[in-house]
Amino acid sequence: MTAPLHIDGSFGEGGGQIVRSSLALSLVTGRPFTIENLRARRAKPGLARQHLVAVKAAADVGQARVEGAELGSTRLVFEPGEVRPGEYDFRIGSAGSTSLVAQTVLPALLHMHGPSVLHLEGGTHNPLAPPFEFLAKTYLPLIARMGPKLDATLYRAGFYPAGGGRLTVRIQPGDSLQPLELLERGPLRSGRVRALVANLPAHIALRECRTIAEHSGWEESCFSVESVTADGPGNVVLIELEHEHVTEVFGAVGQKGVKAETVALHAWREAQAYLESGVPVGEHLADQLLLPMGLSAWQNRGGGQFRTGPLSQHAHTHMEVLRQFLEIVIAVDERDGVTTVKVGPA
Repeated sequence: MTAPLHIDGSFGEGGGQIVRSSLALSLVTGRPFTIENLRARRAKPGLARQHLVAVKAAADVGQARVEGAELGSTRLVFEPGEVRPGEYDFRIGSAGSTSLVAQTVLPALLHMHGPSVLHLEGGTHNPLAPPFEFLAKTYLPLIARMGPKLDATLYRAGFYPAGGGRLTVRIQPGDSLQPLELLERGPLRSGRVRALVANLPAHIALRECRTIAEHSGWEESCFSVESVTADGPGNVVLIELEHEHVTEVFGAVGQKGVKAETVALHAWREAQAYLESGVPVGEHLADQLLLPMGLSAWQNRGGGQFRTGPLSQHAHTHMEVLRQFLEIVIAVDERDGVTTVKVGPA
């Protein structure tokens, strides 16, 4: 067996990204690992429920031996076995992010010789995680450019605290992950705002749309108010920016005691900053493209490059995890607030 990696879970931003990326990379490379001080920088250190589901999902997909797979655990030992394609059903049992659990096991299933289907139940629109629409319209289409065929279907929305959201991701692997280049986003083809409410008054969504309309100057046809089915009350406002080469999705989740106008402004300011930056890759997408590009480089397929704004601490932490698992080079060139990231073989 390959010598296990020993990872300090408190380094960098010290959050769940270290756990999820380590799991994903371990499944692909076959390299075992031990994480100490897991999520040490969080208010409640150790594995939370959604991280625990990610661990169990990875263990199921990779027939792994695991130690420390329990709530609150600050130490995790993971020894992967043989990864199996197939149909999987993962239930978080709370409003924890289904998108983040999907992204944990997806890289391994992209390297299989047969198709897979993931059924996930939990949160689909969470304050600190990518919404389903980001997964379906931004992340998966870009991964598909690297060779695989992917699609995602949302059957039921899941908001905090009820959860109960339901989605499916279908995966048809390609031969390998081809390099991805995103240096320009091209002209804006369309801007769209969707305000979703579940078991709440429609005026919340209407106020969110009105607020963004006042700041954006977009026409009425760009806005839609939608009532969705969910186990509990919930609200999210989504801004979809479709450019020639990339679609970015920005969202803000409504929370009790927070005005609809405040929620809408949060989403709009993030979208506006992206529009004004001129770069094709937003802050969160930059973080999430690193792993598939790293795997492409590890396979000697080239990796890729992209332009973004200043990198987050989250992204820098992610890079260090990638460097520990993979023999790759990640070059970062930041000039005048624009960052070019190149990922290639060592």
